[in-house]
Amino acid sequence: MSSIWRSRNLIAGAALSLAMLAVALLSLIWTPYPPTGMDFLHRLAPPSAVHPFGTDSFGRDVLSMIMTGAQSSLTVALIAVAVGAGIGVPLGALAASRGGLLDDVVMRGCDLAFAFPALLTAVMITALAGPGAVNAMLAIGIFNIPVFARVTRGAARGVLVREFVLAARTAGRSDTAIVLIHVLPNIAAVLMVQATIQFALAIVADAGLSYVGLGVQPPQPSWGRMLNEAQTFIWRAPLLAVFPGLAITLAVLGLNLLGDGMQDLLDPRLRRAR
Repeated sequence: MSSIWRSRNLIAGAALSLAMLAVALLSLIWTPYPPTGMDFLHRLAPPSAVHPFGTDSFGRDVLSMIMTGAQSSLTVALIAVAVGAGIGVPLGALAASRGGLLDDVVMRGCDLAFAFPALLTAVMITALAGPGAVNAMLAIGIFNIPVFARVTRGAARGVLVREFVLAARTAGRSDTAIVLIHVLPNIAAVLMVQATIQFALAIVADAGLSYVGLGVQPPQPSWGRMLNEAQTFIWRAPLLAVFPGLAITLAVLGLNLLGDGMQDLLDPRLRRAR
């Protein structure tokens, strides 16, 4: 417990991540103004007591949109990471435990998937099914699958040569039982850190997809689309771009610090080095 409090990265990352989560949850029940409500008489209003972050070109309250955008970003990122981990982890564990041709097929499939980044995958999916949050989740999730598969395979191969695994094989345990009982619990820390990193990358990817119109669709607020709309008024109201950009930066920074702190905490070699 004391090592947790000594990890500044972990504390700072957890604080920022919890703050983002709190804002997203609060937006479910309350925002200062309706996030899609328009007030054309107060278009592009500067920050004030009435509108702490000002208003956009349609008179919408920027703070309310930032809060609701946090909800959208977290939802897309969470489901995308869940898709990537839910498929990639079993694939990686299977490739590590079986080896041979199956291992080669899975790894070559991962290499092929890396040739199609999330944005390109989203373009292809959009061409078939149209833009939207679901397609953004699917595109980012597909990109996460080979990441989790490679990390799981690499970590699992290190565990599979340990003495307790060899003893389990000698006792007649099946490959599935060995993976579930011995491998996954021993690589859970690695997967948690990787999930945190992919969560941060998924938020950036979601913002990028929304920026080009392939992510969350209007009228639902999105940080990426707010940046896109702000560029038209960058000289007249530069803060329109600052606030969503700052939200993305803080969210990604918090998750990266959280992942770094978790790695320091869970990796015995790093603890000894400290």
